[in-house]
Amino acid sequence: MTVSPVGRDIDRIDGRAKVTGAARYSADYPASNPAVQPAHAYLVTSTIARGSITAMDTVAAQNAPGVIQVYSPFNRLGLRAVPGAGENYAPLEDTQIRFRGQIIAMVVAERSEQARDAARLVRTSYDEQPPRLSLADEPRVPATGPPGVPAPSSTVLAPGVPSIEAALAASAVVVEASFHQPMQHPVAMEPHSVLAEWNSDQTQLTLHSGAQLPHTSAMVAAMRLGVAPAAVRLIAPYVGGGFGSRVFPWFDAALAAAAARQLNRPVMLVLAREQVFTVVGHRSAVDQRITLGASRDGVLNAVRHVSDAAVPFVGYRWMQPAVDTSAVLYKIPNVEFDQRHVMLDVPPTCAMRAPNEAPGAFALETAMDELAVATGLDPVALRLRNYATVAPGTDRGWSSKHLDDCYRIGARRFGWSARRATPRSRVDGQWLVGMGMASAIYPGGRRPEPIQARIQLRDDDTALVSSATADTGTGATTLLAITGAHGLGIPLRRVSSEAGDTALPQGAPSVGSTAAASTVPAVEAAVTAVVAALIQEAVTNPQSPWHGTDSGDLTYVNGQLRGAGRAMPFGRLLTTIGRRSVEATATAQPGPEVAGYHFHSFGAHFCEVRVNRHTGEPRVTRFTTVVDAGRIVNAQAARSQLVGGVIFGIGHALLEDNPLELDTGRLAAGNLADYMVPVNADIPDIDIHFLDRPDPVVNNLGARGLGELGTVGSAAAVGNAIYNATGKRIRDLPITLDKLL
Repeated sequence: MTVSPVGRDIDRIDGRAKVTGAARYSADYPASNPAVQPAHAYLVTSTIARGSITAMDTVAAQNAPGVIQVYSPFNRLGLRAVPGAGENYAPLEDTQIRFRGQIIAMVVAERSEQARDAARLVRTSYDEQPPRLSLADEPRVPATGPPGVPAPSSTVLAPGVPSIEAALAASAVVVEASFHQPMQHPVAMEPHSVLAEWNSDQTQLTLHSGAQLPHTSAMVAAMRLGVAPAAVRLIAPYVGGGFGSRVFPWFDAALAAAAARQLNRPVMLVLAREQVFTVVGHRSAVDQRITLGASRDGVLNAVRHVSDAAVPFVGYRWMQPAVDTSAVLYKIPNVEFDQRHVMLDVPPTCAMRAPNEAPGAFALETAMDELAVATGLDPVALRLRNYATVAPGTDRGWSSKHLDDCYRIGARRFGWSARRATPRSRVDGQWLVGMGMASAIYPGGRRPEPIQARIQLRDDDTALVSSATADTGTGATTLLAITGAHGLGIPLRRVSSEAGDTALPQGAPSVGSTAAASTVPAVEAAVTAVVAALIQEAVTNPQSPWHGTDSGDLTYVNGQLRGAGRAMPFGRLLTTIGRRSVEATATAQPGPEVAGYHFHSFGAHFCEVRVNRHTGEPRVTRFTTVVDAGRIVNAQAARSQLVGGVIFGIGHALLEDNPLELDTGRLAAGNLADYMVPVNADIPDIDIHFLDRPDPVVNNLGARGLGELGTVGSAAAVGNAIYNATGKRIRDLPITLDKLL
């Protein structure tokens, strides 16, 4: 009997290609015609934050060695703005400057070095206006978001309670605190890059460009270029990270494609690392204020959560940190959310790993730790006391929830019982030692739209699983193979997979931790469909030993067809009937169950820190995270995802900051030398434990999403541990040593 690979530690099937350099990322592809070398493009970006271009001198650049063309608002490419697809303008189509670092010209040359050097010769004159850059000083406007999301500002009150103010006034203990988180950048390992190539009659465009939503990115590129969506194929089997930065398609692909069309030649564009910080989106800076009202024994009575998120005039990804955390995590009879946006002249924003939940959880979970101090309760006991079985103001429970066990198991694994409630109680030489914890919650359901997968059974007894989902390093390609092997009942070594190509069936986007939960049922449906196709071949093909047999008399078990007194592997059957393969494509999408449940994954973080008494240096020394994310498909990849998420949280807590110069709009740390992210020396061993309990509702396998869960609450766990070590509560991220001295 074949042992299912589901739930085991499975090496990535594309791992060898990656570590040997055989894997091709977007900038690694050659042109399809070896006789034609791609031209190389380089961007010129604005040096002011608001105003307009009055003149641009491109003569020196145009005459530089190897330069083919210089595009600008005075030599346009004819791109179109696409409302709702990220930015609300098209670069090089007008002279308006909307933020510092905006694309204002593009040089195309024979070699990348020539394009880069010529770009430095472009001289631009501006009519500069004072930029609007202060999150604290600019006007607030009501937050807006996508259709179907909860109201950005809302109030839910228990019967007989006239207002949230009355609920707070009736609370024996009130905790109120304000928090600030600076803008943060998803800085993926692979810089954004594209190779754009048209066919000979310019009716079909091929883009090699990383994307988290391949079909959407191809469609938006088509709309920006003014061609039919079917005319664009996007290929990205390997993507060097996304973290939300490849959800919206930025203009690099459209610019390269427009130049390639005009020059009738492939064009490659690779963003410089500094350009990624402005041309590509970031997580908004956000100010939050939380007020908790509770009884003296810690039972929550009221929560008010107010947020002000910086968003750009140029187009943005909404931020609603309150409704994605405070509205769902605890049992609260009275809640009020006021979510506002502050419009600024800053680069575009985007979804960044746990886009609302990470900043929202930092504020909420820090405030909960302050409530634990105010009531004298253990932080774990406080959270168990306010455990929610339905979301506040609703009667809808969760498809599956075991967060209480995450608390208990995590506390035991971590050794939480050794924590001392009084800050500065544990000292080890020059180090103050503290412990902190926090909750994690993130949506873990399926995408609402139809998701497809295709399975091909081959005459050599192997199978190919195909879906145009994106693998941004998350292991999606391996997940396809694991799910296919599980459904077909054959060893994983006999299954291969392919993803990241819009020529394949439309797969699940790599966004919102929905890819796994959405892909699994699509592959399961494809298994059913391809088995039906195999049986149909068996009973209708004259060369088949089952020709003429009733299809209902045949069964498929672990790679074999059985019935009428015989059994045969599918490969031998295909060889017998002279077929190289048989395949089927199937579609899956959620049903009416989505209306009856909330679908979330949950976790509990436990953190130990040491803070130097003399220098204020904080160090994370231990970290344990216990997760309830349904059934785990690939334990190795899931653990890696959660470790990465926790590292994200540690970076948010201690390091990441990109100060915005309020007079110029320049990002002071817009490069990887100054934008600090964790390195090996900053990170201890991270203990990850899965409950691994199948969700009975989300899909047949019971698997939910978890990729972003580790980022939610982990920064708060670090901050809470630092308070326990030092007695200093830092609410302004990052928690740097100068704030602890």
